[in-house]
Amino acid sequence: MKHPPKQTIASSMPAINYGQLDARMGYAIRRAQIAIFQDFFHTFSGEDIKPAQYSILTIIENNPGLTQSQVAQSLGIKKTNFVAMIDALERRGFVKRQTVPQDRRSYALFLTEAGRSLMPRLHDLAEQHERRIIALTGRETYERLAEPIRAIGRLAPASD
Repeated sequence: MKHPPKQTIASSMPAINYGQLDARMGYAIRRAQIAIFQDFFHTFSGEDIKPAQYSILTIIENNPGLTQSQVAQSLGIKKTNFVAMIDALERRGFVKRQTVPQDRRSYALFLTEAGRSLMPRLHDLAEQHERRIIALTGRETYERLAEPIRAIGRLAPASD
């Protein structure tokens, strides 16, 4: 006996009226972020790298010797969450900590040889990911939106 195909949740849901959310820029940006992150996760799945990890590695690559606090603050990541992220990147052999001579409680961050070797591949994947976003929006729209969105991001308060 053949069973009817199972309905997916999406097909069984009524059309959703988003009301005032459709008029809210923050909601639209958040929904766009979700779509962008889904593509990022798919693109980077072979490397098992998440957006925050790529950001951390890129900041360290371009600013070797920054302290954990400086990197966390630059990315708006809470220090308590940041330590666990660095622990994971260190376990994977991509990042190393060195004590700061003037402050033995602080650690400076550096990429290891494995981390430096990984970065060109990650940057290539990031470029592929970015090209898909540009293809979805069109280059003109992408360029017109990019700077105002970056400007809003610069207004974000530093993490604790």
